[in-house]
Amino acid sequence: MTNEEIKQKLIDKFGELVYHFEEPYGMLTFETETNNNLKVMTFLNDDADLEFTYLNDLTAVHYPENKGKELAVVYMLQNIKKSIRIRLKVFTDIEKPDVFTASNLFSTANWLEREAYDFFGVNFVGHPNLIRIMNVDEMDYHPLRKEYALEEQTRTDKDDDMFGR
Repeated sequence: MTNEEIKQKLIDKFGELVYHFEEPYGMLTFETETNNNLKVMTFLNDDADLEFTYLNDLTAVHYPENKGKELAVVYMLQNIKKSIRIRLKVFTDIEKPDVFTASNLFSTANWLEREAYDFFGVNFVGHPNLIRIMNVDEMDYHPLRKEYALEEQTRTDKDDDMFGR
């Protein structure tokens, strides 16, 4: 099955609800609206020809310059039988970062969504246990958002020679 065949099946099923098709490094990549993520993934999972039954990875990305679509949730799906991978992206507003959970469709989404919540603040609606997974519960921010400085440049309590600078 080729990327073009997968793309055509998606367009036939969803029309303009799937868009921005690209093939970076040969991997079919496309987008849909946040409220369609489960519909698209369910189709990709259930269709007898497509069979994208494995969620390889899920992450979030912060694009502070994209007003109203600052957070992206990126899904990496795989057809194990045919060894084909595709990438699906959905964008959401950082003020209300609600995305439907895929944990009922893919069991691997459970921990991956918790990680995206922990580090980026994405609220996976319907998740069975959306709590922090790597940071302390008392943390009141999401550290991988680009709104936080990587390092305090005025610190005098560290020796740059120790860090290879």
